[in-house]
Amino acid sequence: MAPNSGFAILLRSPWWVSFAIAAAIAAACFALMPAELAPFAAVGAVPIAVIGCIAAWRQWRAPSAARVQGVLEAAAAMPWREFAALLERAWRAEGYAVQGLNSQHADLRLDKDGQFTLVAARRWKAATHGVEPLRALQAEVERQGARTGVYVALQGTVSESARAFAKDNALVLLEGATLAALLLKAQG
Repeated sequence: MAPNSGFAILLRSPWWVSFAIAAAIAAACFALMPAELAPFAAVGAVPIAVIGCIAAWRQWRAPSAARVQGVLEAAAAMPWREFAALLERAWRAEGYAVQGLNSQHADLRLDKDGQFTLVAARRWKAATHGVEPLRALQAEVERQGARTGVYVALQGTVSESARAFAKDNALVLLEGATLAALLLKAQG
C-alpha cells in the first residue's frame, strides 16, 4: 500500500475518523440518492469501516506513551552488550534467526524466509545520527548481498540528510515508538 494513499492515512489516524467518514458517506448516499438505490451506494462505505476496525485493533494493542517512554529510558541506561542481547531476543520473538557479527559496519544479521537483513545498532546512543554510518551500512548490505539494512537510533537526532539517504537506499531507521514496540516483544 502506498504510504500516502487514503487507506494508509486512515490506518495511521485515530480509529474513529474512519467510522465518521463511513457514516458521512452512508448519510450522503441516503440523503442524495433515490431511496431504492441508496442502500446499494452506501455499501461503498464498508471498506472504510473495515479500515476503522483494523485501526482500532492496532491502536488497542499499541503500548501506551508511558510504557514506550519507560522501555526507551531503560534501554538507554543499558550497556552495549545488554542492549544487543535485548535486540536479539526481540527479533527472535518475531521469528528471525539472529547472529552477532564482528563487522565494523553491521552488528547483527537477521535471517528469515531465506533472506537476511543487516542491523547497525552500535551507535544507538549517539547524539546525532548523520549520513556516514548509513553509507557504511549500505555498502555492507551491498557487499554481503543482504535484502536491506536496519539502523537503530535510540537517542539523539537523525539528520534530514540521513533520513533522505535511508529512504533513497531502502534502509530502515528504527527509532522511537517503533523501536520501543520491538523491544517490548523481548519482554514477552
